[in-house]
Amino acid sequence: MTPRGWAVVTLVGLVVLLIASVALLVPWSRPPAPRADQLAALRELAPAEVGRSRAFHAALRPGSYGALAIGLLAALLLGLTPLGSRLIGLVSRPFGDHWIAQAVLGGLAVVLVADLVTLPFTAWRHAVVDRYGLSTQSWGGWTVDLLKSYVVSAVIGAVALLGFYTVTRFAPRWWWAFGAAGAAVLVVLLSFVLPVLVEPVFNRFTPMEPGPLRTELMALADRDRVPVRDVLVADASRRTRAVNAYVSGFGPTRRIVVYDTLLREASPAEVTSVVAHELGHAKDRDVLAGTLTGALGAAAAVTVLYLLGSWGGLLRAAGVESIGQPRAFALVFAVVAVAGLVSTPAQAFLSRRVEARADAHALALTEDPTTFEAMQRRLATVNLADPDPPRWEYLYSASHPSTVERMAAARAYGRGEGR
Repeated sequence: MTPRGWAVVTLVGLVVLLIASVALLVPWSRPPAPRADQLAALRELAPAEVGRSRAFHAALRPGSYGALAIGLLAALLLGLTPLGSRLIGLVSRPFGDHWIAQAVLGGLAVVLVADLVTLPFTAWRHAVVDRYGLSTQSWGGWTVDLLKSYVVSAVIGAVALLGFYTVTRFAPRWWWAFGAAGAAVLVVLLSFVLPVLVEPVFNRFTPMEPGPLRTELMALADRDRVPVRDVLVADASRRTRAVNAYVSGFGPTRRIVVYDTLLREASPAEVTSVVAHELGHAKDRDVLAGTLTGALGAAAAVTVLYLLGSWGGLLRAAGVESIGQPRAFALVFAVVAVAGLVSTPAQAFLSRRVEARADAHALALTEDPTTFEAMQRRLATVNLADPDPPRWEYLYSASHPSTVERMAAARAYGRGEGR
């Protein structure tokens, strides 16, 4: 069998494994959240707060969807015309067009151009967030964070680009197999490494001072049989007034992380409710499940790229001879951009199911639906979340159930439904 034939067989196997993983690991039922309860919850929210949240999201939409459209257009122009390959050649020319320069510097240049054309929309978003009082960052602090994110992305991107094009160069017939395996391994490594190495780049973490709340959170994790090493407080107030908490890391590195803003805005019982939700993700191994499906998806994507490499019209449009050569990275980038756009609704749907399960876990763990509902109301108010967003936007990109859905789920749980 030819390498192409093996690639087709491998792709079919990866897709079957991916579908099976999603079917087995993603909850397909969700806690009841009757629409009547949602509407009742919406009516009980302060009209002024709901109006302000909706005005905030209306102000964000032009920038958000403008960035999406312009970013996609830039990716297509770079990838489906010779512009991308010419840019890579221009950047690598001072280094004798060496393939490493093409792969790393050229690849990073393509990504940088795509980032720069959407930078005005990113700045627009910060201006809107600042105008509505959600940001506590100056433009200087915002710029520093932006540069940090570029550096982190460049380091990760350079490693990935060098590894990928090393394989395509030295295994030209079978690079898809090694590349698929490497992409899967990279997804797994990033899942373990990012929380430990990258989070401290953007936030400072300090142990929560001993007291009733820390004792309660550690006891909650122990009761849930989710071992955690510590409870940390993140200095999120340096950049935002938004409130949040999460459980980060695996095994000996797992810790509960609470925003300092949450400690200021919420009662101890409400903090406990949020942490109970995050413990649900750890209890159900949602990060591991996401890592597995992400690794399978990355491996499948590399295989699809190899198979697309036989599409002569696509290669001619990009001005390259093979999709495995470094000069073709802009074409790869365009394909990934289109795939991301198309897959967003499916990813959002699966995420909402997982988040709804974590909500149900929090309700069962705390047995306090009243506090859970109060916390959802506070989250929506402080974070300026639209409690009942437009249906089209919800279906396309919402990663969590809406505020009124979560409040309705708490009310249904309080009546004994879905237990």
